[in-house]
This record gives sequence, structure tokens and C-alpha cells, in this order.
Amino acid sequence: MTAPLSILDLSPLVSGGTAADALRRTLDLARQAEQFGYHRYWVAEHHLTPGVASSQPALLLGQIAAVTDHIRLGSGAVQTGFLTPLGVVEQFGMLDALYPGRFDLGLGRSAQRRQSGVEEPATEPRTVDGLLIPKSFSFTPIFRSSRSALFFKLLSQPNASPVDLDTAIADIRTLLAGPYTDDDGNEARAVPGEGADLQIWVLGSSGGESARVAGARGLPFAANYHVSPARVLEAVSAYRAAFRPSSVLSAPEVMVSADVVVAEDDATARRLAAGYGLWVRSVRTGEGAIPYPSPAEAEAHEWTDQERELVADRVQTQFVGSPATVAERLETLRRVTGADELLVTTMTYDHGDRVRSFELLAKHWYG
Repeated sequence: MTAPLSILDLSPLVSGGTAADALRRTLDLARQAEQFGYHRYWVAEHHLTPGVASSQPALLLGQIAAVTDHIRLGSGAVQTGFLTPLGVVEQFGMLDALYPGRFDLGLGRSAQRRQSGVEEPATEPRTVDGLLIPKSFSFTPIFRSSRSALFFKLLSQPNASPVDLDTAIADIRTLLAGPYTDDDGNEARAVPGEGADLQIWVLGSSGGESARVAGARGLPFAANYHVSPARVLEAVSAYRAAFRPSSVLSAPEVMVSADVVVAEDDATARRLAAGYGLWVRSVRTGEGAIPYPSPAEAEAHEWTDQERELVADRVQTQFVGSPATVAERLETLRRVTGADELLVTTMTYDHGDRVRSFELLAKHWYG
């Protein structure tokens, strides 16, 4: 296998566990992932979520950097609707000042900006050269719910309007290059931040704004097969169609994510992945990701047909099995999307099983 493998970690809580437990497991996994040969270790940004502890990527990345030596670290992704460009540059500039040359600044739109957006048309399931492209799922009802309105209120300053992604990226890059100059000639410099050696990525789940902005600005793009598998091909296609060479890239660079669980054999992996559907159900119903269920809790849940339909696309596109089984499906994903790199995320109830999953996959992938 030639494409590098990287990790996306949500610092998931498990049923009966605490955020402190989840964060300590993240530090342990990052240390071991570096030894396993993974190229990058990214952490997600999620807020007000009972089952996810990665609410502040920059803070968490500083802790990870302190216990690792060389693996690249990054955000997957900083939500530009909830932090000013200056805040982003100062946070990641401080990380680079302390641990130079190790950080990726992954940027994405916040769901807040999708509240009033046009809903994307539904798609039907199909298989493309061996890769399942499932029926699409609409997040619009969740984004427009009263619960989401409360979350956005808590995450934003009163009466503040987030800038669009393109403007946020332009301001971030200007602050990094320095100085930031207004029409009157006033200069502002981000300290730390100006001159920071950061690799900027854009993350996206469709062929919309994120893909187009990443392409137009000549930046690398990460497409989320693990979040929106139905849209991954349109996302990478829109990015490549919009791509213009830049000082950063002369050609498109694509990373694609996938949910995986690996064990010594297929049956064991399926057992370890038993709680995944229940976890996705909590996300899709708008309650927010629950702490990852125990095997007993997963087994005890009585599924309705409606619930199974709700999570079908995610469950069907989770790559579960032995190292050979999962590697074959990842290679199909890489080939069909044309990905230069793959970003894998794994959740299991037992931390040892999660670490072992990443270890087995890396050993098989890199030979």
C-alpha cells in the first residue's frame, strides 16, 4: 500500500467513563500511533456533546505534542464560525512556537452557517468500481432544530455573524504572512502566529463551499467519507474541478476519511464494532453523540426499522474486519476517490481494542 495512513481522533468517552479518561486515552493512543508509523494525528472539534471530549483542538494538540516526538499533528477541523481568524492564528501560532514545524491547521465550516443554506438533493445508493456510495442523509433538520439553536447561541458572541469560509481563510493566511493592514495603513501582527510554519487544510463533506474554496485557493482538501459517504465523490470532484495551482500546491492533494475497526479476524472485529450503530443513532437523532456503548448495551438495544434506516449509510460504510479485509476496502476507497492519503478513525468500548485496531492496520498496510 503506497498512500500514507493518518488518524482522526474524537477523544470519545465510553459508557461509564469520564472526559478525563477519554483525554488520557488520546495521549496514549497518539504515543503509540507514532510508533506504529502513522503519518498524522488529527483531533476533531465537537462542542456540547456528551460522548466526545475533543472540544478544544489547540489545547489538546499541545498536550499531544508534549508526549510525542515527530508525528504531524492537526485539527480536523477548527470550525471557523466559532473563532475569529486572529484567535485561530494565535492558538496555532503558539503551538508552532513551542513545537516548530509539526502542525496542520485543518479548517471547516461550522454547522451554524448551514442553518439557512440550501438543502442538497437526495441521492440513491450505488456502487462505483467496488465502493459503496449509499443513500444520502440530510442533516438539515438537526441544524435547524431548537436544540442546535441553543448550541449556536452558546458558541457565539451576541449578534455576531460568522464570516464565510473563503474570507476566514484569506484573513488567516494574511495574519500568518503578516502584517495585516487595513485601508488606512494600520498594521496588526499576530504574536505568536506571524510566520508560523503551518500546513493549512480544508475539510468538507460535499461538493459545496469547502471543496470549491480549497480548490480555488490551491490548498489540500480532506473529504469526509466517514461523515457523509454519499457525497464523497462529488466532494473530491468539485475540489479538483475548482483547483488552481498556488504557492502551496502545484496539483490537487486529497485525503479521504473512513471509519474502521480491525481485529485478528472478521468475527472479532464485528463484535468490537457492535456499539457503532447505536452511537451513530444518537448523532442522527440530534441528541448528540452518546458515550460509546458497552457490548452489553449494544446487544440489549431493540432496533426499529426506522432506526436501522437512520444509520444504514454509516454502518454499511464502516470498514470492519481483519487487517486484510479492511486494507482491501481502504484500497478501494483510495483508488476510487484518487486519494493521496487516508485518514482513519476508530471507536471501540475497550481502549486496548482500539489501540490494537490501529496497530494491526498499520502493520498490514505498511508491510
